[in-house]
Amino acid sequence: MRTFSRFVAIGDSTTEGLDDPDGAGGYRGWADRLAEIIANAQAEPLTYANLGVRSLHLSEIRATQFDAAMAMQPDLLSIFGGANDILSVACDFARIRADLAAIFSRARSRNCTVVTFTMPDLSPINPFSRRLRGRMLQFNDIIREEAERYGVLVMDFLQHPIIPDPRLFSEDRLHASELGHERLAAALAWRLGIEGADKSWADPFPEAPPRLRTREQLAADVEWARRYFAPWLSRGIRRVPPGSGLAAKRPVLTPVPKN
Repeated sequence: MRTFSRFVAIGDSTTEGLDDPDGAGGYRGWADRLAEIIANAQAEPLTYANLGVRSLHLSEIRATQFDAAMAMQPDLLSIFGGANDILSVACDFARIRADLAAIFSRARSRNCTVVTFTMPDLSPINPFSRRLRGRMLQFNDIIREEAERYGVLVMDFLQHPIIPDPRLFSEDRLHASELGHERLAAALAWRLGIEGADKSWADPFPEAPPRLRTREQLAADVEWARRYFAPWLSRGIRRVPPGSGLAAKRPVLTPVPKN
């Protein structure tokens, strides 16, 4: 059975835990949930740190989080970043590849288990994502290729049809919902081979998601653009610094209590 003693998660808003509220004004998220699954599955104690900060590009994750993560000497490192690169006006795939290769190679050279996942195809639920589908596919190819090169574990969500279900995503149609974070954590636990983890996370829902009529869907898309897309575009135009004023929610290794 695979066990871990020090788990560090690095990344952007997905790793930070948006939009999975913890009931105390912060966010829980898949990484917190995964840490709990691991802690409950093994006799050995687990310590866990989460350095994820929203809005960061992959190069910024590497520059601001990776050295701190490696200083904690993790035996498990999760990394997900690049979504903000894809959403930018210009996307430098060569730099994405170089950053992933640097993170993967250094962590693996220290005999650290590294796990990541591919970006799901959100085009069925997010109108803007339809224009970026080509970027998403190229990004996922880079993840797979560099992960194979360095022996990194990949949870490939493009291979599972349940993932685009709108119930797994929050109202912004980009971040996971509470249920989405729950399933993401379960999927990564299964990919890591944690005792007791199975593939039930990929089971379809008993009922299909509600379907809106064309006029209702158009109205919902317009409201989504007003509430989420327009503010995001405005921040980009005004060049609001990514992750401005935010710090990691769990910057040091702390014990994960068993439930």
